[in-house]
Amino acid sequence: MDSRVEQSTEDTSKTQQSRPVHNDRSMLSTLPKASQTYKKPKQQLPVPPPIPNLAVFYGFLLVNALAAAFAPIQDCDEVFNYWEPTHYLNHGSGLQTWEYSPEYSIRSWLYIVLHAIIGKSGSIFSSRPSFEFYFVRLALAAICAACETRLFSVICKTFNPRVGFMFGIIMAVSPGMFHASVAYLPSSFSMYTTMLGMAAFMDWRGGLKTSVGMMWFGIGAIVGWPFSGALIIPLLAEDLALSSITGDVSEIIYRLLDGIVRSLLVLVLQIAIDAFFYHKVTVVPWNIVYYNVFSGASRGPEIFGTEPWHFYLRNLSLNFNFWFLLALCAGPVLGVQFLLQGRSATKQSPIRSMVFAAPLYLWLAIFSSQAHKEERFMYPVYPFLALNAAIALHTILAYIGSSDPAKIVGKMPTKLKLYLVSIVILLTIDISVARTIGMYSAYHAPLEVYSPLQGEGLADTEANVCLGKEWYRFPSSYFLPKGMRAKFIKSEFNGLLPGQFNEAKTGFGFFPGTWLIPPGMNDENIEDPGKYKRPLRRPNSPDPEKRTPNRGSTFKAPQREPGVWNPVDFKRPAAPPLSDWDVNKAEPRPYRPFRHGPYHITMGLRTMQWDEWIELDRHYLRFHSDKKRRIKERGQKCCRTAPEAFDGAIELLEELCDYLPQRYPSLFRSTPTGIHNLLTHETFDITTRPLPEDPMATAGRLVQDDLAIMFEKPDNQYYLLAGSILLAGFWRLSDKFGMPLSEIHTSGDVPGFKTKLEKGMMNFFRRVQPAQPHRLRRPGVGRKWRVGETGGGVEHGREEQGD
Repeated sequence: MDSRVEQSTEDTSKTQQSRPVHNDRSMLSTLPKASQTYKKPKQQLPVPPPIPNLAVFYGFLLVNALAAAFAPIQDCDEVFNYWEPTHYLNHGSGLQTWEYSPEYSIRSWLYIVLHAIIGKSGSIFSSRPSFEFYFVRLALAAICAACETRLFSVICKTFNPRVGFMFGIIMAVSPGMFHASVAYLPSSFSMYTTMLGMAAFMDWRGGLKTSVGMMWFGIGAIVGWPFSGALIIPLLAEDLALSSITGDVSEIIYRLLDGIVRSLLVLVLQIAIDAFFYHKVTVVPWNIVYYNVFSGASRGPEIFGTEPWHFYLRNLSLNFNFWFLLALCAGPVLGVQFLLQGRSATKQSPIRSMVFAAPLYLWLAIFSSQAHKEERFMYPVYPFLALNAAIALHTILAYIGSSDPAKIVGKMPTKLKLYLVSIVILLTIDISVARTIGMYSAYHAPLEVYSPLQGEGLADTEANVCLGKEWYRFPSSYFLPKGMRAKFIKSEFNGLLPGQFNEAKTGFGFFPGTWLIPPGMNDENIEDPGKYKRPLRRPNSPDPEKRTPNRGSTFKAPQREPGVWNPVDFKRPAAPPLSDWDVNKAEPRPYRPFRHGPYHITMGLRTMQWDEWIELDRHYLRFHSDKKRRIKERGQKCCRTAPEAFDGAIELLEELCDYLPQRYPSLFRSTPTGIHNLLTHETFDITTRPLPEDPMATAGRLVQDDLAIMFEKPDNQYYLLAGSILLAGFWRLSDKFGMPLSEIHTSGDVPGFKTKLEKGMMNFFRRVQPAQPHRLRRPGVGRKWRVGETGGGVEHGREEQGD
């Protein structure tokens, strides 16, 4: 008997109805022949009763509404690239990122306008900006619920009601969807259109809907995120293959042209709206692709951070846990099921099921290969992930539910199988809900901390809210009173911060902030000092942004014997390059060590950023010439390394040869054996042994600083055992070489050293660690301290001030 007879007559008829081409011969081929013996169909898992689409919509809407009310904002791009421009359109003020500068224009105003209209409608019910924020979120929740319901309905009709039911469960309970469903991000918008495009390609009732599917994917790529268009490739390939098999070439050409024309109409609308706001004609989707793919090494997404290839595997495991594992197994499960049974567990053929499983694998392959990764990049593929997981789970359950005694699972008691399956599914749901609750409890504060500012007494207050190092948690200007503005103060962050949209109202037409070029913008994430507002603080108030050690910090003495240093696994962070730096134009940093008294004798200790380690300026060539002359004239009197300090001096030299080409690529270039100075045309080989000169002399030739390395001995004292002291104003290396730290200072009659400085200085030297470089500030001189990774050397770099 033909294996297809094992399906029920009802399932067979439904399968035929779902196909686009019908003929009597194909229908008869599925019926049993008269000569064949009838077999009782195998027991199938019960099909759940159909759920009304309206009930499904209400279920999705309830879950999404909870997300609208409670989901934290996970990505600062959502605030500064979307909520802030929307606030500017509706309220006349907001923060502006470089992407909205007409010079770059890689964000579309069409996407903003659509949400601004929704937000303005919400202001009818309440004048509070925060209400408008949540009104937009609630609208996104409803739109997402409608798209989910449409896809759910088509899955039930074309695959299996059980697959649709599982798809709905996965979409409703997953932490990933909790955030993506209401996120004001192009990737979430592309997720909405992806669901509608999937439904169009999936639903063959009434013929192929290629043009409709192309339109939805095109809208998602044009208005939302251009890269989301890659998801259509497997679906479009199926339609092309089907048309080539049936010979229906003219029909597929017509459908393709229809889909292209619909998408181009949307693109024309977008160009027109962007031209109105930017005051120039620009194609934003192309600008986005160009910047992210073709902009070069100093630009592009990599300058904002990179992640390892397995980032998305870890991220999706957190946001979908067991569902993600099932989604990855969908392809293999479908293949094994077809090889063992010769048919699919759903109404669709295994090949067609694989077509809808393929986009997830394609998406993961594309984005895992990119260095810059963000969680929101996965949003468009979430519906495919949920569908894959539902298909895999349905196929596995169909196998487990078999009562065939020839199979191992057929011999298991039905209740036992039910218990095991229920435990796995319920546990997965529990983990998903627990993570969602955990994300809310851990990260909901930014949406609540500004609530006191919404009081009636502050409604029209004109003031500034200053944001420091956690500026990226700012939930948007919707949480500030009408007269307040968000400003930035200097913190550890050294990239480009947003500016303010121009708020001019007279003589500039509509929305001048969208077309007037803002100052200080660039596409290389280079810091603009003009973005900062100087904070007003009482003289003795603590600075919350100052990174000073405290008793609760990790800056404490490691447990070790005096003179014994254990190597640590530490690599200095790569120094950001000064790409436009010119050694002939760089001015010396204007240090101002003096201020109006009273004065106190202290170490003046503060932490040091790695990009502050070596500072060069336009006096470099004069410093280099003076050092070269002194090395020739004075030799070991100025540059010397004790035998026991040789490894530490070599480590310093290797660090400089690594750091300088990274930080100053226009002045230094790395070579296989060392470093080349592009200004003096000197090449230094640091790999040969013996070295042509003392390693401290070579190190001194590379920088303007004087260098000294202190080594700890078993007597718990630090000794000056390596140095390049060529331009010191008050002491000579030959006088201090080999002395312990305390004697160096007492022999120079340093005021207050014994009473004020010695104890603190010795404690500091014992605590300093490789990952925590420090700077010691004194009137007239700057010193920087860092410890080596392999020995007891504490390097001391001295900066001469002025000319």
